Parts: sequence; structure tokens; C-alpha cells
Amino acid sequence: MVKLTKRAVEAAEPKATDYILWDEDISGFGLRVFPSGRRSYIVQYRQRGRSRRMSIGPHGVWTAETARREARAQLGRVAAGNDPAEERLEDHRAMTVKQLCERYIEDLENGLILGKGGRPKKQSTIDTDIGRIRRHVIPLIGTRRVKDLTRADMVKIMRDIMAGKSRIIVKTKKLRGKSIVKGGPGTATRTLGLIGGILTYAIDLGVIDRNPAHGIKKPKYKVRERRLTEAEYGILGRLLAEAKKRDEFWPSTDIIRQIALTGCRRSEIITLKWCDVDIEGSCLRLSESKEGRSIRPIGLPVVEFLEAERQAATGSYVFPGYGADTAFGGFPRQWNQLLGGTPLEGVTAHVLRHSFASIGNDLGFTEVTIAALLGHAKGSITSKYIHVLDATLITAADMIAGYVNALLDGTRFQQGSFALDRATRKNALNEFIASREPSGSSLSRQRYWHIG
Repeated sequence: MVKLTKRAVEAAEPKATDYILWDEDISGFGLRVFPSGRRSYIVQYRQRGRSRRMSIGPHGVWTAETARREARAQLGRVAAGNDPAEERLEDHRAMTVKQLCERYIEDLENGLILGKGGRPKKQSTIDTDIGRIRRHVIPLIGTRRVKDLTRADMVKIMRDIMAGKSRIIVKTKKLRGKSIVKGGPGTATRTLGLIGGILTYAIDLGVIDRNPAHGIKKPKYKVRERRLTEAEYGILGRLLAEAKKRDEFWPSTDIIRQIALTGCRRSEIITLKWCDVDIEGSCLRLSESKEGRSIRPIGLPVVEFLEAERQAATGSYVFPGYGADTAFGGFPRQWNQLLGGTPLEGVTAHVLRHSFASIGNDLGFTEVTIAALLGHAKGSITSKYIHVLDATLITAADMIAGYVNALLDGTRFQQGSFALDRATRKNALNEFIASREPSGSSLSRQRYWHIG
């Protein structure tokens, strides 16, 4: 028994089975610690000869002090002859999926539902989650009682979404705007994952005691193995060079090239701010990415581009839009215009990211190094790791970016496959780079000689 304070709660270590840490001041007030590390406040009491236990709520949504006040209030009701657990149980027995979802959405919009790494969900993620709830979950199972849901129900909703049974055309706020909700394997997989999160939330509320969405095999979808060949890089380079002559395609041509040279996600380049650019450190220090804060080493071609652009920059964004200090918003449309009707029609920005990683692998860099360049949240790839291996990662970024840059400029290397004779390819790349005139970058090109 300890006094349940914020420090004591966060110091409670998970064990192989769940256990309860009781408060030494308030009899019946406790903290339930699950093997997963999840912590939930509870209150236990006796009423009519029966021992009853009631969940107050998860730590994070409730603080130790607010949970303590709630425990006192509920125990006061017990002393007056009420049975809070029974009353809550009766309320929850009739709770429908729609009612649960509306409560979940309310907490989601108030920042009480956390995402990866315990971080608050981004607004874009919140909007997507709410869209899936209102367009798939509620229409398909909204009238069902939460406690009645089974594993078979979860499988059925997944198959229904895959089959397009929740397909609908929804009007948007834009003038004559509409959103076509199609369903499919990808939507089914993500929606089932969201339902699993909502049902875990229901467990914390005491509505159910198990999650029927856990352990269900989900379909694989869009396994992205597409990568650009050397010839396709040359085609892309020519398309960008031609489009750059036309003012209406600025800054899409530069955005595409920087995605190809960095392996960054499309949104990370489009919304890149100057405050996140560290030219001297040869990296991007992204304050917001899919994985939260992220440091991305960048190659010298990218450094030189950013160094030149910064001289004429006027706003916060590297690729500004047409409004007051906004990011460029016409990229998806211009992407389709640039590649439509060409040999690269159907190529996505993710293909450029995958191709960047594939070239890194072909040139002999390790999976951990490539993951660090891409900003993947896997293994021990953290900001600390990146600082320790700064020189190694910058060398990798230099080489991959230099290789891609050469391919976009039309250079063809002698070997027909990256996997054959890497030493020959490295020497060819060094000779190509050495033959070019320095463009005035503050960073020396001498670091390229570490590639071989």
C-alpha cells in the first residue's frame, strides 16, 4: 500500500499478470496495473454483503488527484446506501456501438485519446478516424449493443467493408464538393484496427471486459514493391526538366525532385518549414512527422538546393502556397498532370521513397542505416542514435542522393544491376561527382571521397 500520487502511479511496474496497488489513505481506492503497462484507477467496496469493484478510468485521462476525488464521491454514495457499480452496469448494458463511438469521438476531439508513443493524435488522424467511424462503423454496427459484439461480428464488418457495403458518396463543405467512400481491403484493415482501439477504450470505461477485435487476421493490401529503374529515373528527370520551364508547375517539380533525393514522405517535403532545415548539420529536424519528431540526414544535392532557395525565401515554408504564409496545396493535381499519359503514369510519391530505400540497399548500406534515413520508428533508431552515427548517416545520404541526382540528370552507369559490382558503381558515381563544378555550397564536396 502506498499513497497513490502521480509519481507512485508512474513508478508502478507491470508484471506478468495484472495486480492492484491500494491507496494507504482511502480504503478501497486502488490502481490496477496491466501486463501491457496500462494503468486504471478503481474503487472497491462492499454492498449488501457483496464485494463490488468499479473502474474509475485510465491513468492519463484521469490524474491521481481527480481519481482520488472521484473515489471519495463514489464511496460517499455507497455509505448512503447506493451501489454505483450496479448502477453503472445497468447503464452500460444498454450502450450501443453508436453511443460508444460518440463518446469516443468527444474524448478524441478533446485530446484524451492518445496515439503512438503516448502522443496526442494529429488533427489529420483525428479527422480520418472520425470519418471512418461515421461512414463505416456506425452505419454497419451502430445499433448493436457493445457487450453483444463477438469475434464473428468483427470478421463480418471487415468483410462488409472489403465488399463495399458501406460505400457512399458524401457531400463536403467545399462548393460542389463530394467524397466517395469506397471501402476495400485497405479501408477494412484500418477500420478494424480503429474498432479495436474503440473497444479497448470501452474496456477502460468498464463496458466490456474483453476485446473481440483482437487477434483477427487482417488482409494484406497494396504490398508496395514498385521501384524506379535507371531508365525510369531518366524519364522522370526529363519530365521535370521540361515542366520546370513552365511557371505553373512550380514548385511541384522541385518537390518531386526533393522527395526522390531524400526519401521523405510527400507531406514532409510539401509542409517543410525553414525552421526545420539545418544546413550546417546536413539534416532536416522535423518537428512533426508520422513518427513524431524526426531527424533526417540529407545529401549534398539537397543541401545545395536548400541553401540556394533560402536566399530568396520570404515565408515560413520552403515550398510556399499562394495564401498568407501557407504550404503549397496544388501538388496532387500537378503530380497527375505531370505523369499522366507518360510511361510513369501510376507511379506515386511513395514509389520514390521506396526507390530511395532500395538504392540504399543496393549500394550496401545496412537496414538500420536506411531506416534512420527514412525516419522509420523501428528498433533503436532514435535522435540519440542519429547523433552518434552522424558521419556515417550523412555519408549514406550523400551517396544515395548523389546517385539519384545523377540518374535524374540522365547519367547511365555501366553495370546493368545495382547488385553487380558495387565498387564499379561507387567509382563511377565518384567520378561523376568529381567532374562537376562546385556550386558554392558552404559544405565541402570532399566528404564524397569517403564513399569509396
